[in-house]
Amino acid sequence: MKAAKGTVFKYGDNVDTDVIIPARYLNSSDPAELATHCMEDIDASFVTKVQKGDIIVATKNFGCGSSREHAPIAIKASGVSCVIADTFARIFYRNAINIGLPIVECSEAAYAIQNGDTVEVDFDSGLITDVTTGQTFKGQAFPPFMQKIIAAEGLINYINAK
Repeated sequence: MKAAKGTVFKYGDNVDTDVIIPARYLNSSDPAELATHCMEDIDASFVTKVQKGDIIVATKNFGCGSSREHAPIAIKASGVSCVIADTFARIFYRNAINIGLPIVECSEAAYAIQNGDTVEVDFDSGLITDVTTGQTFKGQAFPPFMQKIIAAEGLINYINAK
């Protein structure tokens, strides 16, 4: 598959879908429009600082709250290449894979990696390297069928290509 490398935006426990993309913006389904409001209720500077390839790291229960697909769409459209967390809310996990946003569960990385670190993720092996500190972590690698969905940029594209 591929790897991701970028600067980390670090968050804590229970980052819910209402702070990932506030409900007041759900009248749009345009990814570019959603990206302009991504994370604004938890980190107002996120949209002005995020660069293509950057990585979100959080601790427990990332993506909890409502089942809105808008949340992973906003993250992906903002340029984020991967989300690493200790745990993900199950519906967020599924929605992220369905839209082709790579997410990796790794408790050790979620707590050790700091805001502003440069991190590299190898999706084939699940290896996470904090380039800033030199630490490496073993995350959960994607099974081959999930790698194909992510490589196709989402489930619909994957199915349409078959």
